[in-house]
Amino acid sequence: MNIKKNNILVTGAEGFIGSHLCERLVKIGANVKALVLYNSFNKDGWLEDISDDIKKDIEILNGDIRDQEFIKNICRKSDIIFHLAALISIPYSYNSPSSYVDTNILGSLNILEAARSGNCKKLISTSTSEVYGTAQQIPIDEMHKLQAQSPYAASKISADFLLESFVRSFNIPAVILRPFNTYGPRQSERAVIPSIIRQLLDQKIKSIKVGNLETMRDFNYVKDTVNAFIAIAQATTNKLELGTAYNAGTGKAVSIHKVLKKLISISGVNKKIIIDKKRFRPNNSEVYNLVASSKKLNKLTNWKPEFSLEQGLQETIEWWKRRIQSNKIRKSSNYAI
Repeated sequence: MNIKKNNILVTGAEGFIGSHLCERLVKIGANVKALVLYNSFNKDGWLEDISDDIKKDIEILNGDIRDQEFIKNICRKSDIIFHLAALISIPYSYNSPSSYVDTNILGSLNILEAARSGNCKKLISTSTSEVYGTAQQIPIDEMHKLQAQSPYAASKISADFLLESFVRSFNIPAVILRPFNTYGPRQSERAVIPSIIRQLLDQKIKSIKVGNLETMRDFNYVKDTVNAFIAIAQATTNKLELGTAYNAGTGKAVSIHKVLKKLISISGVNKKIIIDKKRFRPNNSEVYNLVASSKKLNKLTNWKPEFSLEQGLQETIEWWKRRIQSNKIRKSSNYAI
């Protein structure tokens, strides 16, 4: 399926991965509509980080994934829908689980209903490696048991099963992409890699606060994750296992401690490291090891990561340097300044 000149809707377009996906889709030649959560500040999130020559070709729609009629209307003429809108912070899900039900489950239901009633040729919904919980076998393939070790994970598992039910019940052309831990420019400081980089590069910060350094993650550079979205969108629909998930990961797990050492080496900055117990998850909620098997996606599309961890970290550090030099960072109470 050639997505060039297709009408494409991206939900969660103002976010980290969504903004990179919109950017890439415009470069390919797609007609892109970007759903941005309405806010009174008239801000377009990370879409504002995109160059004007690309952003001018993105039609921005301000609204809310939880608004059923609105979603139905904007999906009506969409050939392909990339559904990325979600609440994603795991720590916040402990404090406000009902908001994750509203956005991640009911919001996904709205998208599925809209795809059912519209002319959608393909719906790609975004899941997360967190649905697997701590690995029971390595690498993790799509048949691994799903384990809700946080309210966030529970909401994403529910959304995935909703999609499966709509494919089985109403025959909609929908599939799930399950990226493992994506990182790169524009990622929120709630995530471990940008949090460490910010603390390393910001001269006002005298030490680096980190959480559990022993957990293992399969880190994927954002450009590789975007390539996975594009690959699955271009795959022939009759070759897709509709209603199922496709993992996207490197197949290599790296400890947070090793990532920290790489960031210190690449940046050339070294500061005192403080283990902050407030940054630990509850014991039974911590996911200790995530590493993907992406054989299913590779067999379908030949997708595989192109960026090494060192290359991705280098590009991310350079982006952060530019942000700091241009004074585009905000003061954060999470750090000792």
